[in-house]
Amino acid sequence: MTLIDELSATVGEGFAAAGLDVQFGRVKPADRPDLAQFQCNGALAAAKAAKQNPRQIAEKIVEALRNKPEFSELTIAGPGFINIKLTDDYLSERVEKLADSKNFGGWATPDPEKIVIDYGGPNVAKPLHVGHLRSAIIGESLKRIFRFVGETVIGDIHLGDWGLQMGQLITELEIRQPDLPYFEEGAAGPFPTQSPIKLSDLEEMYPAASAACKADPARAELARHATKALQEGRPGYRALWRHFVDLSIAAMKHDYDDLGVEFDLWKGEAAVDPLIPELTEDLTKRGVIEKSDGAQIIRVAREDDNKTVPPIIFINSKGAVGYHATDVATIVDRKREINPDRILYVVDARQQLHFEQVFRAVDKAGYFEEVRLEHLWFGTMNGKDGKPFKTREGGTLKLRNFLDMVTERAKQRLTDSGFAEGYGADETLEIARKVGMSALKFADLSNTRTSDYIFDIDRFMAFEGKTGPYLLYASVRVRSLLAKAEAAGAGAPGPIIISEPEERDLALLLLAFAETIRETHTRRMPHILCDHAFGLAQSFSKFYAACRIVDEADSAKRASRLSLVKATGGQLDIALSLLGIDVPERM
Repeated sequence: MTLIDELSATVGEGFAAAGLDVQFGRVKPADRPDLAQFQCNGALAAAKAAKQNPRQIAEKIVEALRNKPEFSELTIAGPGFINIKLTDDYLSERVEKLADSKNFGGWATPDPEKIVIDYGGPNVAKPLHVGHLRSAIIGESLKRIFRFVGETVIGDIHLGDWGLQMGQLITELEIRQPDLPYFEEGAAGPFPTQSPIKLSDLEEMYPAASAACKADPARAELARHATKALQEGRPGYRALWRHFVDLSIAAMKHDYDDLGVEFDLWKGEAAVDPLIPELTEDLTKRGVIEKSDGAQIIRVAREDDNKTVPPIIFINSKGAVGYHATDVATIVDRKREINPDRILYVVDARQQLHFEQVFRAVDKAGYFEEVRLEHLWFGTMNGKDGKPFKTREGGTLKLRNFLDMVTERAKQRLTDSGFAEGYGADETLEIARKVGMSALKFADLSNTRTSDYIFDIDRFMAFEGKTGPYLLYASVRVRSLLAKAEAAGAGAPGPIIISEPEERDLALLLLAFAETIRETHTRRMPHILCDHAFGLAQSFSKFYAACRIVDEADSAKRASRLSLVKATGGQLDIALSLLGIDVPERM
């Protein structure tokens, strides 16, 4: 149980003794930490249910709990709020157990599930850009958090590899190199295993092909025909498609590796294309699909809707398969191959209607329950001008260029602050990379997932305030302190004895970790974990400033405080790891 659960159960006993429901005993952190550590407001709700005076109920509860060993003080405020303070002995015992646990007080779900997290979603043939950052950072963190609490989690990048851009690229290459064997009518292969183009060619061809199709209707029609031929299985086109995908994935893996993001599956829309005919037939038999103006659609509007939810176009009038159909097929594929209990989609807010349509369609078809499909949408990361990041020329900023810029700025910050003195060039660069990634990730994750935010690289790179670099420094300082204690022969961490206010505050924050993890998991909001990590680092700093540790003369106090240091470092490192942040050995 979390500390909140344990306290709530104990206070609930007091309500039960008064003949009231134990649920009224729910405890929460105090609104006024200067007056109490926790509070219970249940007397007010109980009074309403029992038609009694709330303060009199609160007095009965306090009297029933007065001799409980965990409470040092129980007082009543206002109409019946019960304020609670815990004994130092109780806190010491709880924190000592936490310090000895493998997960440093983390929470584990009692009902673990198998979950697929769909995050990433880049298109083949286009370099990753800053617009892909939030999905990757948030998705990676949620994946780690879900695994930490005991879920089985599969991360899927879900590539955009089967749309019109493929036809555009194929026709662009045919115009440039018409003699390639892939374009011979009726050619069945085998085709060259070596790609006829390089990644740089692919990245240049994509915008050129897209612009040409927009400017020339005849060219656009060629691309549509090529897309249809690809999807129908033309061998030469399929071979080219494989080259395009392989080139793109190699580049993506390099960028995602530097970002500290990993996927278990590298599947895309093409992987489920073989399912489309089968699903079309099945949905038609079930009466889910109907024809409309030559297209095959699924109506997903409901009688109780207070908004318009348009039908999805499963197959358009030209016979082409769109994103709605491949997303439906992907859910069916995941059910067959993985059989997950839940599928989470970490995709930006602009796709809310799309996912509502898809979720309703699969629910209507009986393929997967809508309630087990979640769109965890997020806001936009903007520049200081309040607009999405662009290059100085107004173009889309490549992720590679952005990551390099962040690392370079971190390197400069290390030099200016003196943190890089005495380190070799390679170690300095590695520290700069970790500092830069900590600034980037913490800036993103510390904001509420559903909000837009301004990325201010100078502010987020600071070693003071609520930033990633500040947390890195706190973690490194803990390690340094433990190493210093060992070198000085200060002894090993020992039984915890809490007596000072700063020790008490640090203990309470350490014990809040389980509740933090549970709330982060339940709400799918990493900023809750970020707040805890920052609060823990701040509390440790105050403890470090107020309490002697390595040079404490009292050996029992010294051993106790070393245990608090160890627990803080272990918990902080877990929190940073769950946020996808790597800590350097020194800085």
